[in-house]
Amino acid sequence: MSIYLNKDSKVIVQGITGGMGAKHTALMLDSGAQIVGGVNARKAGTTVTHPDHDGNDVTLPVFGTVAEAMVETGANVSVLFVPPAFTKAAAIEAIDAGMPLIVVITEGVPVQDTAEVWSYLQDPETNKAGTRMIGPNCPGIITPGESLAGITPHTIAGKGPIGLVSKSGTLTYQMMYELRDFGFSTAIGIGGDPVIGTTHIDALEAFENDPETEAIVMIGEIGGDAEERAAAYIKDHVTKPVVGYVAGFTAPEGKTMGHAGAIVSGSSGTAAAKKEALEAVGVKVGKTPSETAALMREILGGQA
Repeated sequence: MSIYLNKDSKVIVQGITGGMGAKHTALMLDSGAQIVGGVNARKAGTTVTHPDHDGNDVTLPVFGTVAEAMVETGANVSVLFVPPAFTKAAAIEAIDAGMPLIVVITEGVPVQDTAEVWSYLQDPETNKAGTRMIGPNCPGIITPGESLAGITPHTIAGKGPIGLVSKSGTLTYQMMYELRDFGFSTAIGIGGDPVIGTTHIDALEAFENDPETEAIVMIGEIGGDAEERAAAYIKDHVTKPVVGYVAGFTAPEGKTMGHAGAIVSGSSGTAAAKKEALEAVGVKVGKTPSETAALMREILGGQA
């Protein structure tokens, strides 16, 4: 089992002919993901070719629209490598086409645009298919050994019992590396922007319901109150052990940090406040990623 993505997922890439789209299409194929095509209205009718994991060339069709790609390939996941100015239109096109899952990798999407897409997703009149969005400004989602929709290096860790949800891309990679001897059911990077499509709580709910996920790592960062809300959710709904890490313990209060979403807002936004909220509901929080990994090792019976 896994959450949101598995070996049967059929993935298309919006922006497949661009530099980043081409690079990561090749890497997703190498991971074993079932990439079935791409979308670029200006290059509809052409093809792109990349080697798969076994070194065999795979020729992928480029379609003019997401709807056409879905009809021709049966795609149920779309990964967006689209410039920020066009991301809103690309996301709405995928939602209108009824794509079940869209993964928006793009960084620098205007918050107003993301808010409009978020609102579009919440309205059953516009989101008739119940599309889920991951991102933007995220590494995407990986189910090791099965599929990758995004930019997470697939060689870090294999399959295992840990579910991982993280605001930070690089901390996703580090935690996967730290716990590579255990492995992961699914690792999902939700993105650090102020408005995102899938939250910590969404992922926690999915991991709680996934029979192969035995324990969960949750990585947050300063700014906003997402981690405090996740703590309240854990208290009421999550029975599996959760360990956490909050990036930003050394950050000066009142400062805006690197991630667009990491804006300290009163005491609720600080790392200490988030740690306190999580520990109050039984979540062990490490002061460093390595300490958090050690906490997970204790839970799973490994050597700390």
